[in-house]
Amino acid sequence: MDRKYIFKAISEERKKQDEKWDEQNHHPYKWFAILAEEIGEANKAVLEDSLLKYSNELIQVAAVAVAMIECVHRVQWGGE
Repeated sequence: MDRKYIFKAISEERKKQDEKWDEQNHHPYKWFAILAEEIGEANKAVLEDSLLKYSNELIQVAAVAVAMIECVHRVQWGGE
């Protein structure tokens, strides 16, 4: 799997997330809780020896990280 395919898969997952939940503008603490939940699912896939599921979960982890970055540039929390 090359990087171009991986980035395309992450972008497609971001579209799915937006379709499911619309634009999300969570506080950073909530974002990290969401990210941790996704990381937990990836960890579970590893423990179950499911490399395909692990890969799919990592795409979701990356897509949530992208959503977090998008939110940082949309929302001001009083930081720098």
